[in-house]
Amino acid sequence: MADAKTLTVPEGATGALVFADGSAVFGRGFGAVGDAVGELCFNTSITGYQEIMTDPSYAGQIINFTFPHIGNVGTNADDVEADAPHALGCIVRQDVTAPSNFRNVMPFDQWMKDNGRIGLAGVDTRALTRMIREKGAPNVVIAHDPTGRFDIVALAAKAAAWPGLEGMDLAIAVTGAQRPWAHGVWKLGFGYGLNEAGAERPHVVALDYGAKHNIFRNLVKAGARVTVLPATATYEQVMEQKPDGVFLSNGPGDPAATGAYAVPVIAALLTENIPIFGICLGHQMLALATGAKTIKMHQGHRGANHPVKRLSDGQVEITSMNHGFAVDADSLPGNVRATHVSLFDGSNCGIELTDKNAFSVQYHPEASPGPQDSFYLFQRFVEGLKGPVPA
Repeated sequence: MADAKTLTVPEGATGALVFADGSAVFGRGFGAVGDAVGELCFNTSITGYQEIMTDPSYAGQIINFTFPHIGNVGTNADDVEADAPHALGCIVRQDVTAPSNFRNVMPFDQWMKDNGRIGLAGVDTRALTRMIREKGAPNVVIAHDPTGRFDIVALAAKAAAWPGLEGMDLAIAVTGAQRPWAHGVWKLGFGYGLNEAGAERPHVVALDYGAKHNIFRNLVKAGARVTVLPATATYEQVMEQKPDGVFLSNGPGDPAATGAYAVPVIAALLTENIPIFGICLGHQMLALATGAKTIKMHQGHRGANHPVKRLSDGQVEITSMNHGFAVDADSLPGNVRATHVSLFDGSNCGIELTDKNAFSVQYHPEASPGPQDSFYLFQRFVEGLKGPVPA
């Protein structure tokens, strides 16, 4: 691509994706006007764009959707995984069309605008995906200006100056306040069922590092009573809730950075033999608490079609994933064994402690969007709170 100083904005372009080296991709902007800097990643899901955009794990990231028909079913108030979108923006192949779904409340482009998120359409998203696979996830700026005026030099400098996700604690920015969780899973025609869990149910304290709401709903479905605490909750604050078990949620950013305050709490809970179940960032937090290490991935795993092998019996689960860091399997201590492995690249996707009631997975068993092959993990956790964890 041309140097930023000589780059010409094509006629009719109202959106741009600018790289730190000054190269750029142009298209048609939609949603909010302005620019945002972050890490470019790709997601291969063919459904659930609203859930993906509101997943707190995407904080600091711009999503390149490989599926071309993003926005065709519109948006609604039910298909969200947090109180607000956390992805900075998105890139799509085709223009957002008029919604065609009986559940639609607002067109996707208007929803993006109302939520201050920038979109870029008319781009070869498959070419961007191949570039990320070959070169890794780059730092970029996504920009939208209806007049088509872009200062490419300034935007490239902005992308170059952004430090990247390594070393960045984003859980602190997306965590929620302490609250009891009050809803079960969503059903068409019924909405979200109320959490009727009484004191007789096992009490799970969920540490919110940037959790998707459907995780809490699935804990309720599995039979738990759930109280959510913020990522910064201390060991004492957790124990004040008298938990039967502790859940470690997904979330964004570098696990080593979040671990500076989260790992000592988890390590103390392990010392007290509190049962623990972790997902995604929570999986990485549990691994760090045992003395293992995490690493930044080349391109990450993001999509709803990731095959994972369960090592205990060879069963393959099709899973939903969203992570750019992974547990270094070679760093696992002697009392921790790997339980799941990615069939895409062999990376670690699950661990369990051999001397504690604690386990975790790298993927998202709550899906939303995605397959539901792994709901058994919620059942395993909740059923094991009153006794040994089932094999």
